[in-house]
Amino acid sequence: MNLPNSSAEVTFQENNREFSYRGTVVLTLAAQYPEIRLRENPNAQARINSRFRQQGAEFSRYAAATLYRQAVRDYHSAQEHDYPFRTYDAVMKYEITLNQDCYLSSYRDRYEFTGGAHGNTIRASDTFSLKSGRRFSLSHFFAPGQNYRRVVASKILRQAEENMRQNPGIYFDDYKHLILKYFNPENYYLTPDGVTIYYQQYEIAPYASGIVTFMIPYDSLGIVLSCLGRVPQF
Repeated sequence: MNLPNSSAEVTFQENNREFSYRGTVVLTLAAQYPEIRLRENPNAQARINSRFRQQGAEFSRYAAATLYRQAVRDYHSAQEHDYPFRTYDAVMKYEITLNQDCYLSSYRDRYEFTGGAHGNTIRASDTFSLKSGRRFSLSHFFAPGQNYRRVVASKILRQAEENMRQNPGIYFDDYKHLILKYFNPENYYLTPDGVTIYYQQYEIAPYASGIVTFMIPYDSLGIVLSCLGRVPQF
């Protein structure tokens, strides 16, 4: 259904900075966040953009305060013990994963390098109605009273079993227990093909596996995306 504002115009704002201490760059910041335009729905546009701007500002403040102070402490320690100081990095990037049928879905990865062997990435996500600007939880896409957690978790477990069979060692040995333990219905985003559930680094798999994702097709969950709202198939 091709209705006005069934999709949004998306651009990106950026905040790139270097933070120095005593002539040495101790922290680099690269913070990106989306800005949308809905030509016929300024209220929803303002509501969604406000959230994106807040996320960008919060990350920039965190880097400028918390990470900068930590970087300065590590710089002093490096000078005191005569070992090289490695510049901190703070990066936030967004990926728009769905922008159609009056839904906008995205995730953002917050990467931090604070010394050591490698950095760390934390993912978060949002799904909005382009009609109201409201942010939806995963439960919105299921019938009231439906045990959607059990439905989704069972499909994740089946995918994980097949992945483990094809690639032994991709997850921790007790991955089935960990999948249920760390299942978080807030950790989802929509794509054109289905709902993607993700697990943070180290939750169910080694660092080398990164952020683990499971895409579940809409038809297997009884979901049809529409500008008319949630349309359960069964």
